[in-house]
Amino acid sequence: MSPADARRRFREGLVTSTAGWSAGYAQANLIAVPHDYAFDVLLFAQRNPKPCPILDVLEPGQFTGPLLGEDGDIRTDVPAYQVYLDGEPVQQVADATDAWANDLVAFLVGCSFSFEAALLEAGVPVRHIEEGRNVPMYRTDRGCRPAGRMHGPLVVSMRPVPAECVADAVRITSRYPSVHGAPVHVGDPAGLGIADLSAPDFGEAVTIHDGEVPVFWACGVTPQAAVMASRPPLAIGHAPGHMLVTDLRDSALIVP
Repeated sequence: MSPADARRRFREGLVTSTAGWSAGYAQANLIAVPHDYAFDVLLFAQRNPKPCPILDVLEPGQFTGPLLGEDGDIRTDVPAYQVYLDGEPVQQVADATDAWANDLVAFLVGCSFSFEAALLEAGVPVRHIEEGRNVPMYRTDRGCRPAGRMHGPLVVSMRPVPAECVADAVRITSRYPSVHGAPVHVGDPAGLGIADLSAPDFGEAVTIHDGEVPVFWACGVTPQAAVMASRPPLAIGHAPGHMLVTDLRDSALIVP
């Protein structure tokens, strides 16, 4: 399905995790904050590029851009949105138009769903796609580097990988730095302060088979964790795992 067709279906009300959608095209996390907070968020992303690789930043109040095609709308084209007031998640909606404010600055942050087609092509399994679930995501005990009023923990996504495929997974994803790149941790989740892989903070748990290793990538939900910690008066993000499907091709993000 083309990105335009995917966005149309979400605009019409389909709510679903976007893992595996529109293979060959990049997906993006969304975080929108008042103009007064935009520089802090931009500086936070610059200081924490692994979890916050910026693909685009829209002008204040703007709700479309070059990654959204001719009729894209950042307020309607994500399957589900999370609305925050003073850092508290108060509402999940399928259409953010009523919650949108004219001074919001929208940041599009690279998403690790974008390299999953490359993993599958190389024979590396992607369990949440196999099981039709949302990817499991976890808060870690690693703090991000603060910026102005923005601070918070690193959030990671996890994919179980057969031990013999771990090197391939690292090599393949390292070529996609704009969508989080290589893993930040391989192996024991306690090394990130994660106590229980069966209880993710966001998304859904997946099966880990014998002989598989949990592999952790930096996650674009990190800015939303920073919103919850830093408490700006208003913020709108994607519901974790419910991404913006863009017109940007994955191949444009590969580095040699």
